[in-house]
Amino acid sequence: MRCPFCGNTETQVKDSRPAEDHVAIRRRRFCPACGGRFTTYERVQLRDLVVVKKNGRREDFDRDKLARSIRIALQKRPIEIERIEQMISGIVRRLESKGDVDIASDEIGQIVMEALARIDTVAYVRFASVYKNFQEADDFEEFVAELRPVAKGEEP
Repeated sequence: MRCPFCGNTETQVKDSRPAEDHVAIRRRRFCPACGGRFTTYERVQLRDLVVVKKNGRREDFDRDKLARSIRIALQKRPIEIERIEQMISGIVRRLESKGDVDIASDEIGQIVMEALARIDTVAYVRFASVYKNFQEADDFEEFVAELRPVAKGEEP
């Protein structure tokens, strides 16, 4: 593993332990050349996925990009980091186990929305506002109205 500080390729593993509910290995590393310490994560990757965008463009699936968008939706929400990592790993496993290398971006968005809806409604609405491209306040109102259960005696 290359040192992120000096570029040395001869780094040493000082500690390894399971992470993310035993679906990854966390390794603490040390660079003897510069004395730098850093952490790496090792995960099983079943296959290389390709995301097919709405416009037909194709790009390699990026777990970090998925994680960033989920963390933005969950920003300042009372959700533990371990729970977020478990959710991200679960989404990636679900995508990898689909059997198809090409995954539509819409499908990824739907899976993320389902996962967020189970753990935090505010994050779900935040993600949906970007995913569904809300343009004005009415878009939020209509979406949130769909989330609320219909009270007895009211029209749906």
